[in-house]
Amino acid sequence: MTQLLEGTHVLDLGSGAGHDCFALAKLVGEKGHVTGVDMTEEQLEFARSYIDYHRETFGYSEPNTDFVMAYIEKLGEAGLKDDTFDVIISNCVVNLSPDKRAVLKEAYRVLKPGGEMYFSDMYADQVVPEHIKQHKVMWGEGFAGALWWEDLVRIAREVGFSTPRLVKSSPINVKESIQELTGDIKYVAATYRLFKVPQNGNSGPADVTYNGSVTGHDKIIALDKNNTFKVDCVLEADPELSVIIQQSRFVSAFTVVPRNSQNGPAKYCFFMLCFL
Repeated sequence: MTQLLEGTHVLDLGSGAGHDCFALAKLVGEKGHVTGVDMTEEQLEFARSYIDYHRETFGYSEPNTDFVMAYIEKLGEAGLKDDTFDVIISNCVVNLSPDKRAVLKEAYRVLKPGGEMYFSDMYADQVVPEHIKQHKVMWGEGFAGALWWEDLVRIAREVGFSTPRLVKSSPINVKESIQELTGDIKYVAATYRLFKVPQNGNSGPADVTYNGSVTGHDKIIALDKNNTFKVDCVLEADPELSVIIQQSRFVSAFTVVPRNSQNGPAKYCFFMLCFL
């Protein structure tokens, strides 16, 4: 899960039986809200049957979850409005969609300015060929719908998101029974975060200091695989990350000083010292 969820409105794309939604319901708290979207009525009915159970378990006066039937490419048809959610999550669902651009475009539309899409999925190191895309077994395994990671970057930027920031990744071992079909394609499981912030702002590199205010991250917080911040340790952020921090829900957790500031050079922490 992503950080700093207290009080936020979260959308889960492909929520299934609702397991992630109910975990999120606890993290967002009684003042937050979680909406699950799925195209399978049976899954939705199962999830809805546990709404009151989790409300009672968490001690909330009112439920903070709901479940909506919709295709993730057509959220508007389910009445989900522009600029509604602070965070969107999805767990290995986007690769099952035949139209990834539509998914990302709809996600961008329903996110509030400064909002985040945080999702895990399967990716390929090259464009998946047509014979794999048309193979039913490969769709079931997830390999047929895997995006080339460079296509993810391109599509995300084209619909308006910031450059996808890699949180974590690990190689996927392809079963011998289907290696004949996949050939030399390498697959990875990866988690990315995309932010709805201006792509061409005037911000430049900045000296960034984390203040330790995010629950569960009182000493260290990782914003992506390459940017981990220790409390009171000044590190340089690239221009895009600087914009993300200043225009997202993370703004109160960091002090951001532009590099062209007249305050003099920053006293940087060496990388290794940040983990002592």
